[in-house]
Amino acid sequence: MKNKINNKIAAVGLSILMSVGLLSCEDYLDKAPKGELTSENFFKDATQATQAVNAIYSHLRNFNVHVFSYIGITDIASDDAVKGSVPGDAGFLQDINDFTFDANNTAVNGIWSGYFQGVFRANQVIANVPEIDMDEELKTRLIGEARFLRAYFYFFLVRTYGDLPLIDRPLNPDEYKQPRVSKELIYEFIEEDFSFAAANLPEKSEYPASELGRATSGAAKSFLAKVHLFQNEYQETLDMAQEVIASGQYELYPDYEEIFRKEGEHSSESIFEVSTVALEAGGGGSQFNEVQGIRGNPNNGWGFNGPSDDLMTAFEENDPRLVATIINEGDTLPSGEVVMPDPNMGDNARFSRKAWLPERPPSGFGNSGANIRLFRYADLLLIAAEAANELGNPTLALEYLNMVRERARQGDESILLDVSTTDKAELRTAIYQERRVELAMEQHRYFDLVRQGRAQAVFAELGITWTPGKHEVYPVPQSEIDISGGSISQNPGY
Repeated sequence: MKNKINNKIAAVGLSILMSVGLLSCEDYLDKAPKGELTSENFFKDATQATQAVNAIYSHLRNFNVHVFSYIGITDIASDDAVKGSVPGDAGFLQDINDFTFDANNTAVNGIWSGYFQGVFRANQVIANVPEIDMDEELKTRLIGEARFLRAYFYFFLVRTYGDLPLIDRPLNPDEYKQPRVSKELIYEFIEEDFSFAAANLPEKSEYPASELGRATSGAAKSFLAKVHLFQNEYQETLDMAQEVIASGQYELYPDYEEIFRKEGEHSSESIFEVSTVALEAGGGGSQFNEVQGIRGNPNNGWGFNGPSDDLMTAFEENDPRLVATIINEGDTLPSGEVVMPDPNMGDNARFSRKAWLPERPPSGFGNSGANIRLFRYADLLLIAAEAANELGNPTLALEYLNMVRERARQGDESILLDVSTTDKAELRTAIYQERRVELAMEQHRYFDLVRQGRAQAVFAELGITWTPGKHEVYPVPQSEIDISGGSISQNPGY
């Protein structure tokens, strides 16, 4: 889905300024050459409305949305991964790894700018498409997709920074300085958007194959379940998760490793993923896989986001997911190549098998055609299991938990035996453990540790100082605070 909106709408600088509302760009808007598309003359028909929504999806492939900064503040920040690559390369990610980052950190800045750019694109659609004379069913669907994506961007932002500016429309110049509002209000806003999407979007099965990857009612409900989980609202979590489970739209894909190959794209297990395509001319891909690819032999990436020693020991004996998740030195790939990491990476260099591709992207950077998995059905089952256990229903919790374990054992009944404990604390620990190994290297672990209240203890065992009252969120970029003239405040401890 290529972005066909002119940069006068989607330019990086303009996106930031109108999303966060910090500087005047009136002169910039006044100088749009005649004949070029701008926000004032673009939204005229159904084709342009669809193109505008496609531009939001296109932004999901952006470097500051699902690439370098993204893996930094999720996987590398967690106990699942280390920075990887070679010493000195991208030192800001080592600061994330060690919790020595500050408000000038590149990843911290990148996420803020990238995700608020996405909010800006969504707001353009939500504000302008209702005025277009077009098929009402398509109009409602497109608005639902935009609201789904706006909620997705804000859900990531609120977990990253806490309180945020709430930008629900394109801003006028006199509105550019926006203060932060409480995370509670942000969560209400997210719930409203996902609820609208859940009520107005088709189910996955109602889309033709050519449209797979678009937001669905089931995806919106699944994200709502997770949004409630992050607020410890267990009944709402379970209710929403069970709606999705009962819909029959999803099921566990039989081959765990194949989920992350071409064969597994938009599979029965896929609730939401970012679609990419490798075009010779570029423009349809992402560097998500490239930055995590093998550095050495075969050389198909940069070698960042290396699975940690701690993650290696987290898997139960003979769990097939270990091999499906981690590439070690000396492993033989399906291509027959033997992995030999760049010796400058040091001992125990490893790579994410879930991000592995057999080839380098064509035509240079940013052109990997591998989709980015954001929400799988296994994640939803474990969300339901956790909520059921917290609500005092261990029978239901065990049902969902053991469904995930049964698929993982791949027919070998001697491994990954069903969990049977009905003790609430023991079952909670088992579900947390299953989330870790099932979803390892899929950018869930750090936010899970924070919401579970276990981050300080987990990092202390690794010799890393994680400070309560500070590290639950990342700092607001110092540049945003400086430009705001004081309307945006900093998080405690930074």
